[in-house]
Amino acid sequence: MSERLQNATFFPPVETALADPNGLLAMGGDLSVERLLDAYRHGIFPWFNPGEPILWWSPDPRMVLVPDQIRVSRSLAKRIRNGGFELRMDTAFAEVMRACAGPREDAIGTWISPAMVAAYTCLHQLGYAHSVETWRDGKLVGGLYGVAIGRMFYGESMFSRESDASKVALVRLAQQLQRWDFGLIDCQMETSHLASLGARTMPRAAFIARLAELVKLPHHPGPWTFNP
Repeated sequence: MSERLQNATFFPPVETALADPNGLLAMGGDLSVERLLDAYRHGIFPWFNPGEPILWWSPDPRMVLVPDQIRVSRSLAKRIRNGGFELRMDTAFAEVMRACAGPREDAIGTWISPAMVAAYTCLHQLGYAHSVETWRDGKLVGGLYGVAIGRMFYGESMFSRESDASKVALVRLAQQLQRWDFGLIDCQMETSHLASLGARTMPRAAFIARLAELVKLPHHPGPWTFNP
């Protein structure tokens, strides 16, 4: 059964997470920098609807993407070359988060509350949270955001206002993380969209073991910029 957090500075073992709903580990606590960093270091992330207690998750299996294994189709490669996009990092973090929280056809995204935006903006200001932005003609048309600790990147959410704008951001991020020797991009939950880009599932035990290695490596603080 999930455990209620109060003033604890640590989480219960991820092996105690529920199977149904998959990965529910704990509830309560807060979105302080210390608790969020502790969560990510142990393969745990917050996901909850406004008005609910904070829920903490560690699903099994875990969807991950190895940066050098990203799959780029011919059509997507052409879109990257000829789409007229400009890619930036860490120039509009809060704007990316708010865009990820905006209305969508699948109605997913409202979990990114103002409290979440504030908490992750604090992480961004401390060099742990990052945005990858797709721009066209000075307008933000797509992107994603996530958290980095050591040589591990935890993807949180993405959005598109133009076809393939978020995919372009993910491809560019994966290429940059490969240059920086990052080992994994955590995609959290399994989706066909991410699978089409080369993401795969990993048993939680294997994910936690690999994560433990990567978070101990030297941190690459923000703000980030793309290498030439």
